[in-house]
Amino acid sequence: MINIYKEYLLETECIDYNNPVIKEKVNELRLNSNSKMKYIDNAYRFVRDKITHSWDIKSEVVSRKASEVLLNGTGICWTKSCLLAALLRANGIPSGISYQYLTRADDNADEGYIIHALNTVYISELNKWIRVDARGNKENVHAEFCIDEEKLAFPIRTELGEIDYRDNNSNLDGRLITILKESKNILEISTDFLMY
Repeated sequence: MINIYKEYLLETECIDYNNPVIKEKVNELRLNSNSKMKYIDNAYRFVRDKITHSWDIKSEVVSRKASEVLLNGTGICWTKSCLLAALLRANGIPSGISYQYLTRADDNADEGYIIHALNTVYISELNKWIRVDARGNKENVHAEFCIDEEKLAFPIRTELGEIDYRDNNSNLDGRLITILKESKNILEISTDFLMY
């Protein structure tokens, strides 16, 4: 049988799931999972709760791909989504990346916008795709793994010009990859552009 979701199972430069550190984490997660659904939940919770968001801890470290996020223990949403995709794909679970266009400030657009990345996951038992956000919870950010309704980190505020693309990409956007490659300090990256 041909897997129609094979592009969401591929290894890429950013989703480098054959890296030994990723394989080791996959094996650890498998040992603590008694089903595919439990594995997805465990992988999600690991990335959300154990990998810190670089901006939350003011880390200048630039993690450019999944294995670096795991080794560094920190990354921004773009690369945390690569890590979750890597952990899922390494276990044969199709996963992609979806984007939102959000304001930098909490209550206005005066400080410009940022591209936020989250994950798509194919739940074979339900024959459907869901979206999950492993950005990392904090005050006013409470994302959860849920198959019935989306519980993402950021609700979209269209009145502020925010956009939920509701897309499903098999790899991190090339423009974001370039930004990461050219960045020496993750706290100074600039992504004030519309993706689409």
